[in-house]
Amino acid sequence: MADLKFVYFNLQARGEPVRLILAAAGQKYKDVRLSFLDWPKEMSKAPYGQLPYAVYNGKPYGQTVALANFFARKFGLYGKTDVQNLRVDEAVALSGDFINIIYNAKSAKDDLKKEELNTKLFEVDAPKFLGYFQTMLKENGDTGYLVGDSLTQADLFLYNVLDALIFEKSDAASIFPPEIAKLREQVENLPGLKEYIASRPKVKF
Repeated sequence: MADLKFVYFNLQARGEPVRLILAAAGQKYKDVRLSFLDWPKEMSKAPYGQLPYAVYNGKPYGQTVALANFFARKFGLYGKTDVQNLRVDEAVALSGDFINIIYNAKSAKDDLKKEELNTKLFEVDAPKFLGYFQTMLKENGDTGYLVGDSLTQADLFLYNVLDALIFEKSDAASIFPPEIAKLREQVENLPGLKEYIASRPKVKF
């Protein structure tokens, strides 16, 4: 394919779904992982002064979901119909809402507030959002995927959220509904993804 470089911090976080999409598609690319010390001198290269961004055919493009949408469409990781595409977009947006709640809990400065938000995350928010995704999986039949009968970026965005929960609480997988636990296992054993997940740097979320 065209020359491709993906630039983000040496974290999983918001940029990881794009890496997962490229891994699932078996695409070779330059995975540039910046330290926080590197970022100020690299900022001028980034569209809109933000990470992540990708350089595709020599031109930089930004915004995580825009990049994910582009590569998912290009490599067959979107839906097969307009309605399936809508469902994929729903799941990606829902994952964004969910991960924002996780980040709010993670970034709280006050210890008491952080404890309060973490308790709410695992006792209220996570069960609610996991329930939404469980319903999507059940409505999609026995495929094991959120949309259609094969992997889409919807599954990869959810997989990244599940990783975020486990980073916050090591036994978080114990609250995953069985359908979601099955999806997680299925995703991380797919060709391309299995190798990438096993070899990616062990970094903070």
